Amino acid sequence: MRAKNYTSLNNGRNLFRILIIFIICSAASALLALPASSVSAADGTVIRVGGNRGYPPYEFPDKNGQPTGFTVELLKAIADVMGMTVDIKVGEWAKVHDDLVAGRIDMTLGMSYSEKREKVFDFASPHTVVQHAIFARRGSASVDSLAELKGKKVVVHRNGIMHERLKALGFSNDLLLTETPSEGMRLLASGEGDYAVVALLPGMYIIREYKLTNLVPVARNVASFPFSFAVREGDTELLAHLNEGLAILKKTGHYQVIYDKWLGVLEPARVSWEKVLQYAAMILVPLLLLLTGTIIWSRTLQRKVTQRTEELAQEVAEKNLALDELHRHQDKLMQADKMASLGILVSGVAHEINNPTGLILLNGPTIKEAQQDAETILERYFQEHGDFMYGGIPYSRMREKLPQLLTEMHEGAKRIKRIVEDLKDFARIDQGNTRELFDLNDVLKAALRLVDVTIRTATNQCEVNYTDNLPKVRGTPQRIEQVIINLILNACQSLPNMDYGISLATSCDPVTGTVTLHVRDEGVGIPLEHLVHLSDPFFTTRREAGGTGLGLSVSTAIIKDHGGSLEFVSQPGKGTTVTLTLPTAAEEC
Repeated sequence: MRAKNYTSLNNGRNLFRILIIFIICSAASALLALPASSVSAADGTVIRVGGNRGYPPYEFPDKNGQPTGFTVELLKAIADVMGMTVDIKVGEWAKVHDDLVAGRIDMTLGMSYSEKREKVFDFASPHTVVQHAIFARRGSASVDSLAELKGKKVVVHRNGIMHERLKALGFSNDLLLTETPSEGMRLLASGEGDYAVVALLPGMYIIREYKLTNLVPVARNVASFPFSFAVREGDTELLAHLNEGLAILKKTGHYQVIYDKWLGVLEPARVSWEKVLQYAAMILVPLLLLLTGTIIWSRTLQRKVTQRTEELAQEVAEKNLALDELHRHQDKLMQADKMASLGILVSGVAHEINNPTGLILLNGPTIKEAQQDAETILERYFQEHGDFMYGGIPYSRMREKLPQLLTEMHEGAKRIKRIVEDLKDFARIDQGNTRELFDLNDVLKAALRLVDVTIRTATNQCEVNYTDNLPKVRGTPQRIEQVIINLILNACQSLPNMDYGISLATSCDPVTGTVTLHVRDEGVGIPLEHLVHLSDPFFTTRREAGGTGLGLSVSTAIIKDHGGSLEFVSQPGKGTTVTLTLPTAAEEC
């Protein structure tokens, strides 16, 4: 009866192979074409193999003490195909595990896969999947998962995959460890422990062979693991031979024969392949036809949608480019109009402002000298006759306030003149200045001398580093000095108090042919939204302190006129770094 069932089942499988042979024929032909002599172990080297003596029907000793079982017969078949010589011994699993780690054996008949084990061993392609079940004595409370075993005494074999899993779940204190699954099942049958966690097929086999009729599986699939040959880490040659031999056995049908012999008798009866193919043909063929038509229609529609989407995207991109170009032209026209208006304004007003300003600057010192000359006479009169009115104010107050008023008048006039000059510089950078070769270090030193007082009143920490032998720059040194002074003054004005510092450093880059000045301060920084407007004319965050917003505008124009650039990097609360870059003179390259 058994032979008849096997023949019917095998015929069904042959029909199924005929259907799929067209898909896998190339890979199968390549595998089958490899000669057995290509296996390196054919030179007579004996491969040492260890197995678990208590893991039937996979691996266990027969009545004569010789290794037998599914994995034993499977490995011997692979060895025959690949021309390998194997020496198989079965023993306690914990020792087999340790022997493979230590290199005393080359491989194991079987080992359940886990990520933890993969770090220590290399695994061949799985030759089966092992389902683990929970066994109990008849009449015990039913459980459905490993989690429900909390607080129970659980029997499990040492160093097995379920020992590893249960320890990870925190069951260490509730485990009763045995050397083999069969010992564990006998221990449970004798009344020790509450449950046993064992692979389903070995558990059923042990119950049948040892007639442990008081044991039953209460949960048939609480965990599943791929089961395969395991080799020492890095033994890729042996691993390749095992995979190749297993693939050949599967393609020739020999694997299925071994599987049915050892494992098929313990599994539930299967539906014949003839029925499977019949039902599949009735259902799948119409579905495949419908699916094929749907896919063709869907892809046709998708191509049309994609094509139209690309066309629309191209149109949108072209329109955006046109709008961007229009905005740029509008901005240029607005800037040109603004500059033209500003030029007219400056030309008409600068002369009228400079004339009275010049008079103030010219007459102010004279008045101050006259006041100083009269001060002696006035003091004598004050000493002899007492206080008197001087310009509507008592002389005792006026003698201290008058010099301050004259100084403020003079400084105010100079500020008016400087603003007018800045306006003229912004509206029209003077191209008539003589260009000459100069050293950026010399210009920096001159600028530092002019603002020395300002620096000393702003900070106690000013560091200057000069790079030796800087290449010369061609331009107007006075204009570059004006820019550097502006940058230093801005740095000083950003410092919260004198404990914060500034640093200046020159450098050169022979690759790009440029010299650079870095001006860094530890001040309040510049908000991100203001960075993009720093070079805009009349933009300032210090208008209440007298800022005109022309300093950086003029500086940017000067540096641009010299073929260089100004770059600003700032982080609010942490300071600002300004990088001034100028090209070296052609004769210096």
